[in-house]
Amino acid sequence: MLEVVSINPTNGTPQQTRVAAALGAEAASVRLQAAMAAGSAPDPALLETLVERCAVEPDFFVRDMLTWALIRLPADLTLPRLREELDSGRAQARGQALHTLSKIGDRRAYAWITRALLHDADDGVARTAWRAAVALAPWDEEERARLTGALVEQLGRGDRDVRLSLSRALVDLGDDIRPALEKAAADPDPVVATHAGATALLLRDPEAGFDAAVEEAKRIVALGPERAAAAEKSAGAGGAAAEAGALPPEARHADR
Repeated sequence: MLEVVSINPTNGTPQQTRVAAALGAEAASVRLQAAMAAGSAPDPALLETLVERCAVEPDFFVRDMLTWALIRLPADLTLPRLREELDSGRAQARGQALHTLSKIGDRRAYAWITRALLHDADDGVARTAWRAAVALAPWDEEERARLTGALVEQLGRGDRDVRLSLSRALVDLGDDIRPALEKAAADPDPVVATHAGATALLLRDPEAGFDAAVEEAKRIVALGPERAAAAEKSAGAGGAAAEAGALPPEARHADR
């Protein structure tokens, strides 16, 4: 059943009342139009209604339009209210607030993305927190190292989509994460080691597919780094020999 955010119809202008009421309508198309109207004519009086609706709105497209409407309001009004939502008992409220903060892009909000949010028990909230933290992180070496540590601690968490999100967040932090990944790749837990190895491969080649990187990382974990390196070297040498063997005798001995 659709959860409706109630408003006091005696507050605000008739237009505000109509938009707020439409945001709680049963039809998603009506709610979408209402959110679009709120963003097209930004009105600080609708801030509370928009934020409350974010916490319960079931439709992805409507939620995205609600975020757009919030972005259109003055940041100095919106940011403090979104900060309150980060402590909400509703997972969707926390996640949508994080998403909106990342879209606003004000780096003051980075300090509000706590370790608790980065480790949130809800995978959706945690994934959004990772993206938001990386997007808002300052170019401070010490702070980025702390963020890297908090993210690396969660290697191996969740299903494929969760792990892909974490790998992408780590890769977006850049080459400075390499030592942390190398350490995690030696973790005794093969799930952690594989995830770390796959992330390192993506860092080296961002165009590589995640699934292919995971399979390669599994192979390395199964063989052990030294045996995997030796096998790769041997394969390279064998390929070179085969290539040389394909040349005519005069070409193979031309340098002698």
